[in-house]
Amino acid sequence: MIAPLVVASMLAASPVAKKPYTALDQVTLKRLSGLKVSPDGTKVVFSLRSTDLDANKGRTDLWLVNVDGSGLKQLTAHEGNESDASWSPDSRTVYFLAARSGSNQLWKLSLDGGEATQVTNFPVDVEAYGISRDGQTLVFAAEVYIDCETLECTAKRLAEKPKSTAQIYDGLFFRHWDTWKAGRRSHLFATKLAGGPIVNLQKKQNADAPTKPFGGSSDFTFSADGRSLVYVARDVGREEAWSTDLDLFTVPVDGSKAPVKLTTANRATDTNPVFSPDGKQLAYLAMSRPKFEADKQRVMVRDTASGKERSVVDSWDRSAASLAWSSDGKTLFVTADDLGQHAVFAIDVATGELKKLFGNGSVSELGVAAGDKLVVAHDSLTSASDLYTLSTDGKGGLTRLTDVNADAWARIALGEPEQFNFKGWNNETVYGYVVKPVGFNAKKKYPLAFLIHGGPQGSFGNHWHYRWNPQTYAARGYVAVMIDFHGSTGYGQGFTDSISGDWGGKPLEDLQKGLAAAQEKFPFIDKNKQCALGASYGGFMINWIAGNWSEPWKCLVNHDGNLDERMAYFDTEELWFPEWEHGGTPWENPAGYSKHNPIDHVAKWKTPMLVVHGGKDYRVVDTQGMSTFTALQRKGIPSKFVYFPDENHWVLKPHNSLVWHEQVLGWLDQWTK
Repeated sequence: MIAPLVVASMLAASPVAKKPYTALDQVTLKRLSGLKVSPDGTKVVFSLRSTDLDANKGRTDLWLVNVDGSGLKQLTAHEGNESDASWSPDSRTVYFLAARSGSNQLWKLSLDGGEATQVTNFPVDVEAYGISRDGQTLVFAAEVYIDCETLECTAKRLAEKPKSTAQIYDGLFFRHWDTWKAGRRSHLFATKLAGGPIVNLQKKQNADAPTKPFGGSSDFTFSADGRSLVYVARDVGREEAWSTDLDLFTVPVDGSKAPVKLTTANRATDTNPVFSPDGKQLAYLAMSRPKFEADKQRVMVRDTASGKERSVVDSWDRSAASLAWSSDGKTLFVTADDLGQHAVFAIDVATGELKKLFGNGSVSELGVAAGDKLVVAHDSLTSASDLYTLSTDGKGGLTRLTDVNADAWARIALGEPEQFNFKGWNNETVYGYVVKPVGFNAKKKYPLAFLIHGGPQGSFGNHWHYRWNPQTYAARGYVAVMIDFHGSTGYGQGFTDSISGDWGGKPLEDLQKGLAAAQEKFPFIDKNKQCALGASYGGFMINWIAGNWSEPWKCLVNHDGNLDERMAYFDTEELWFPEWEHGGTPWENPAGYSKHNPIDHVAKWKTPMLVVHGGKDYRVVDTQGMSTFTALQRKGIPSKFVYFPDENHWVLKPHNSLVWHEQVLGWLDQWTK
């Protein structure tokens, strides 16, 4: 639990009457991320994002705090963004990426004073970077044409203005997530930090490092002596769009040898490489089953001398996320979903002994500090992310280092969350959360917002979400209920696996039983005023519910959800996902795509539905939302279509987010109030 003094300060009475949380609050809250502990273990640098509503975008600055909680100060205040901070070996200089000079380059700032100075001036943007432990070598990622020998060649080609706008492709991907492919790859380059020749470490390798679309500096790591690099890439040729075979490669930073694949035996995902302090062991995360993106991530350790690999604690039925070594190299600290929480665990590397250190709320990042402490970024259903310390023995709970939204919490009233469980499919225990309305009165009845998570291998747990936050509904006078149905993470891999091939079966039964359990346990839910909402897989489920469980709902909200699983296969980009979930391609296993296909049940639709879609969503393409709206309109069902041409699978721009909440909450109000 949080230290008593912290709780007292959080609950201290404010002279200003608190008001319910709003969408504007959600958009303007400061967002903390990217914590990095200094090599001497005494300081933490982190990124803090604020929102510029006039410019309709976020702005990220760097901040510093000591591990004992003192010395909090802002390091940068430039009008642009500073990100991806790291430390010099002596803990006196902070490096970061910024576009202050017109392109994204590496900068540095001395803690002894003075202005930030530019370190690199490459002709292309720096996408990510790393610095060797001795501070001598810089490795950076840049998007380049792989047939170009120099960065200048790529820059020159980008500056050319072709007269035709034609885009010509001879393989997949031709687009990915929200970006059309333009013939370039993200490659890793090495040079001396002080300047000198630049070496392309991937030569002609036709693969991205960091990986796309969400890879970053955690995709590569220096050896302890700084002479070599281990990185993650999917080098599978034409199978890229239907392969999850991410491998670890090693390459000398002087470019004297070509990259060598380390994880030759595993045809599934290998990722997150981190060397031990002495460099004798390499920890990483590995899945076992090819083409399955939600397989259990095992914690692996590779002996760097012999190449022998082993799973450290294979019996642990959780999927690891973050990884960090203890300073003595004897322990690995990891995070993982665990029954509605994202908890912190310690693993003894030699014995595999596992211990939970903290399991209340969500720990999204961690780093090792001096004095047997971890520095973690922690959030929950009632608190956005802040920095805390946690003892490496798990005793004493969290001690707060930052309170970046203290001014907001002083004026905002939040709904009270409560976790509950019930017997779901096959009489197995399923967990859910309820968030009570702000100003809750047990004698009153409240309308219900029933939130369905995406993934489908995901979770609506004890976590502060900046897009689908139940507090926005609680503030509007709704009871928010979320069910972690079969297929969700945090219960064990068997539970997660159970949704594959059964998208409309077990999960629907859990949602039905979860609603009944919530209604029984929380009698303040008005059974006559209930709406269901979901995005991605949750959007699919809304379409499935419309034809197979319409009775309890006054309205539905579908954000970026598929209508036709058969056609969605041919529209999407990462083909491994539907091939695993539906048992092959549509021509190999047509029954897998028709078993739970919402389009086959449109005749039974009758519930009013709001449909939301992003024009740059290439995962669930916008025609799926358009088709859903067309079907609703043709059947004469009250419906509305909200389209964001400049958004992807998520709504990210501040003013678009405000419109999203205005439309969604307005739709719920229309049908329940």
